[in-house]
Amino acid sequence: MQRLMVTGGAGFIGSNFTRYMLEKYPDYFIVVYDKLTYAGRRENLQDVAERFGDRYAFVQGDICDAKQVEQTITDYKLDTIVNFAAETHVDRSLTEPGSFIQTDVYGTYVLLEAAKTHQLERYHQVSTDEVYGQVLTGRSAETDPYEPRSPYSASKTAGDLMTLAYHASWGLPVTITRGANNVGPYQYPEKVVPLFATNAIDDQPLPVYGDGLQVRDYQYVLDHCEGIDVVLHRGKLGEIYNVGTGAEMTNIEMTRIVLATLGKPESLIKHVADRPGHDRRYALDVSKLRALGWKCHLTCAEAVAKTVRWYAENEAWWRPIKSGDLYKQYYERQYEKRLKAS
Repeated sequence: MQRLMVTGGAGFIGSNFTRYMLEKYPDYFIVVYDKLTYAGRRENLQDVAERFGDRYAFVQGDICDAKQVEQTITDYKLDTIVNFAAETHVDRSLTEPGSFIQTDVYGTYVLLEAAKTHQLERYHQVSTDEVYGQVLTGRSAETDPYEPRSPYSASKTAGDLMTLAYHASWGLPVTITRGANNVGPYQYPEKVVPLFATNAIDDQPLPVYGDGLQVRDYQYVLDHCEGIDVVLHRGKLGEIYNVGTGAEMTNIEMTRIVLATLGKPESLIKHVADRPGHDRRYALDVSKLRALGWKCHLTCAEAVAKTVRWYAENEAWWRPIKSGDLYKQYYERQYEKRLKAS
């Protein structure tokens, strides 16, 4: 397992994973396969191309394009697929669910078929804690039932089930990880921590959904990448592993950490109308992954603060995004009415 196809590798988690793996394993070769939608950017991998040019390649392509997927596997003699490619934002899934079904379900099927046809050594599906639905008490274990409550989480659930079905039906060597809320460098600023950090830098309001008491596990992205690495090398085939800090905080606590890190006033907090079906709490039992020798290095609070500092130090990365028409249209559609009503 040395020649990896990282789908969605120009996105937030995928680009961090690509960099992490090339730094850790000097004999690995990685092909990033990415459609380059709004959240996938070649800029996220600029340093990777410069530092690891002889062990790295980029292919622009859609995971729903079976012919191009198979051609890429053949051309680069790949033996492993790690699938990050997905539509991921819950808010967007409420307004355009069709794209989530296309990418997260049909795209997963295409990749699984390619892995089966080419008899790859491993197919790894990167999933989410949201497949468990809201967990008002206790923690979600890998054997808990699925209770998705948004088109996003439903599409990811379908991808997980398809992955497990290929293992049961054809013996495809698969593993799945379900991550908590990731934060860190290169996260598109529609997600809450970079959204709040960049808004606060510009003294713009931070739109907190509802009372802000929703509970989340904010995990630093490199802890997540290390967890996937451990599962790839030590995980049992056909198994699922949760990846998170094992602790949580409320969204209002996260918001206050963002403001405190930047030295900004809490008067920037604006409570706005909640989104439909907003899950109240996620919490993961990560003991199964810890049993493989993995541990989380940063707490939720440390992960949020470190992320905020990155955005403060890397305005050249995010300002072109937030000043673009595509982002402005999304932000106005999602928040302007809510902010005015607040």
